[in-house]
Amino acid sequence: VLFDLSSGINAEYGGKLKITREVDGGLEDISVNLPAVISADLRLNEPRYATLPNIMKAKKKKIEKMSPEDLGVDVTPRLKVLKVVDPPVRAAGDKVPDVATLMDKLKERGHI
Repeated sequence: VLFDLSSGINAEYGGKLKITREVDGGLEDISVNLPAVISADLRLNEPRYATLPNIMKAKKKKIEKMSPEDLGVDVTPRLKVLKVVDPPVRAAGDKVPDVATLMDKLKERGHI
């Protein structure tokens, strides 16, 4: 349990979450209220690999081009950039011949 919220794997939504989660003895089915934290592990889904016939079908399929206006989306900018400033240039480093000199320089600059 994370942040005193329920956790689990494999969820179904229907007003509440019905979750199947892994426990030491196997799988446990629980029902949780929202908000809930749901985690997933690597074994949750098997990858789907494209087959050659489906690749050929996908090549032939036409892709419909749509604009944001067709979807009713407003894309006007809502932020205004006041200014952009580059970060300060880093100072060049010093090469030291040995560890004793390094320790002296660090003490001199107050890092140690």
